[in-house]
Amino acid sequence: MSGSEFSSQVDISSLKVACKDCNLYQLCLPLGLENDDLERLDSIIKRRRPVKRHAFLYQSGDIMKSIFAVRSGSFKSYTLTDDGTEQITGFSLPGELIGLDAISSGQHISTAKALEMSHVCEIPFEKLEELSNAIPGLQRQLLRIMSKEIAHDQSAILLSKKSAEERLACFIISLVNRYEARGFSAKEINLTMSRVEIASYLGLAVETVSRVFSRFQQDGLMSVNRRSIEINKIDKVHILAGTKPSTN
Repeated sequence: MSGSEFSSQVDISSLKVACKDCNLYQLCLPLGLENDDLERLDSIIKRRRPVKRHAFLYQSGDIMKSIFAVRSGSFKSYTLTDDGTEQITGFSLPGELIGLDAISSGQHISTAKALEMSHVCEIPFEKLEELSNAIPGLQRQLLRIMSKEIAHDQSAILLSKKSAEERLACFIISLVNRYEARGFSAKEINLTMSRVEIASYLGLAVETVSRVFSRFQQDGLMSVNRRSIEINKIDKVHILAGTKPSTN
């Protein structure tokens, strides 16, 4: 497809207007849509569906009906092991899409549960699929989002080869980057997930996660007060994680 077909594009401020008062739209389906196409997408989105804390958004085995954009709050995605233990596969924050695990089979592989009182925008998948076939820009954007999901899965595999300190540092930096993209502080984050859930996601014992948090605090890298974290030496956390500080 030639570049000229994508030459007439809306900017971020136009996206905000099209999705009413939501200032997260550019994070979940950013750019690449002309004004008329954006209005068509806007017309199929069901907004502000509340999901109470600990309530399911969907469960493993459910038939896929919609994908969801997290508008506020946060979710955990998990599968169950043979003994019924939760294996956390990811955490979703405002502006992120959730439910993409069911696209290939039509059934959800994982379960999504709210970590706090949350709201989502619901996007009926059949209507989205029809629309994406008619709007190449939307189709390309969906492929881009799915590509990010694949990259995330690959990162999770690499994470398993790191030490406990490196895993936790990577997790913290990931949260910092994602919150920073939403306009929040890059040095102060509030964890909506428990130590047990973090341990499950990182493939560590919960005692190990607590011990590493304590070590980070003793070394002056961060100040930890229950679920509140203030990062004092972001550069050193980046070094541990093997990542580069943001240039923003």
